[in-house]
Amino acid sequence: MGSPARLTACVGILLGLLVAGAAAQTPPEAAAARRLESLRDRPGALYAFLRSMPKGGDLHNHLSGAVYAESYLRWALEDGLCLQEYVLMRPPCAPAPGGTHPALTDALASDPNLGNRLIDAWSTRNWTHSGRSGHDQFFVTFGRFAEVAGRRAADSLAEVSTRAAQENVSYLELLVTPDGGASRQLGRRLGWQDDLDALHAALLAYRPGPQDTPRSLDQELHNASERLDQMEAAARGQLRCDRPDADPGCAVGVRYLFQIARASAPEQVFAQMVAAFELARRDPRVVGLNLVQPEDSALALRDFDLHMRMLAYLRGIYPQARLSLHAGELAPGLVPPEALRSHIRDSLLVAGAERIGHGVDIWQEDDPEGLFRLLAQRGVLLEACLSSNDLILGVSGKHHPLRGYLSRGVPVALATDDAGVARSEHTREFQRAVEEQGLDYRQLKTLARNSLEYAFLEGASLWEDAANWRSVLVCQNAEPDGVPPPSCLAFLQGSARALAQWDLEARFAGFEAALH
Repeated sequence: MGSPARLTACVGILLGLLVAGAAAQTPPEAAAARRLESLRDRPGALYAFLRSMPKGGDLHNHLSGAVYAESYLRWALEDGLCLQEYVLMRPPCAPAPGGTHPALTDALASDPNLGNRLIDAWSTRNWTHSGRSGHDQFFVTFGRFAEVAGRRAADSLAEVSTRAAQENVSYLELLVTPDGGASRQLGRRLGWQDDLDALHAALLAYRPGPQDTPRSLDQELHNASERLDQMEAAARGQLRCDRPDADPGCAVGVRYLFQIARASAPEQVFAQMVAAFELARRDPRVVGLNLVQPEDSALALRDFDLHMRMLAYLRGIYPQARLSLHAGELAPGLVPPEALRSHIRDSLLVAGAERIGHGVDIWQEDDPEGLFRLLAQRGVLLEACLSSNDLILGVSGKHHPLRGYLSRGVPVALATDDAGVARSEHTREFQRAVEEQGLDYRQLKTLARNSLEYAFLEGASLWEDAANWRSVLVCQNAEPDGVPPPSCLAFLQGSARALAQWDLEARFAGFEAALH
């Protein structure tokens, strides 16, 4: 899944479709815009319209958090896992009632209401009854289902790919830990030293004894690529991708971002960063990296400047690596005022981020108007996660800065963040954008196009002028009922990005024609 060959396979269905150009609104697009406006105050019908609407890519999607708790419960039962309070544990299990971690199946048999409580504990469903804030309930879930999530990566990939296809999402960048945490163990073994040159060299040079773990960084990265191979092969098998009755999820393009656990000791964070940059250099499926875990955690706040310095140093060594950063996932009252003043700017200017995830506290940053201008001038995309921001930070509606970004020319795409934990989906992000932010059809279409224009896909863009969505010259003469010229077809086959964008335009053409 997620290979250039998979995207190339889309060419056949795109023949004869016109790449939408420019600023003038076509009659079919106008019909779609009118249809959305007629549904603005009809939530159910609006949802159905938006679910059918092409959405491009989801660029901010944590794989383990994208899975619904019901799936984790089913898989945990199949795997014979144990339960200690709400935390899944590996066997052997201690028999109930005396044991502290009985088999999950026994625990469910003895308590008819436990299944529902587990779904609540592994997600933010009914979080207002949890005794925690939305923030705390959100982040506590991951440790509870971690045991089954680690075992069921292929099942998770299959689930999120199927759901993406059902929602007309055609591309995913999934946040994963492909080395299984081995690089963090290596960092712990070597320890911290503030000389980044020396620490980088030590990580690359490390050679373990015959019985030691982790293995060398080179071996662990080889293992990481093998894990991705196995995960993708198993997911393709589940989705029947080589059969005539293939699941639509097989056609969803997938790439990966290596996630760095920022709430860890400095030597572990740096080791993970090195592993991520190295794996992105070696494995084309790993297209970049990102920092994860709560930005407001004590270690993440203490070491924020250090993390920016680490990234700046490593980007000098690995200039081809792509970087999207969680930054500004903060709100007044959550942290002291001084912690709100520079995270977005430093992520951009020090670390060199090409995309910003969340960016909620921009109005609390020093010189926010200047920062808006800087983001717009540099073409740094905002990954807007409306449901997540409401749940974790309590920021929504007029308090959310989305319209501030849009009105100042900052490119934006909508993303789910953790749809399973948040009990959301990509369609609901679009619905929030309409109902809470007042966006219209053309703005939503721009956000969908942005998701592929700023994706970390390989290859040239379809768009010669993305401001007006005018295609490259070789594809400008394609006719709606004809075959793309050979030069256009060759261009598409040589660029995974352009091919994904062409596919999105084909989807928009079909969607809008049906409404015209």
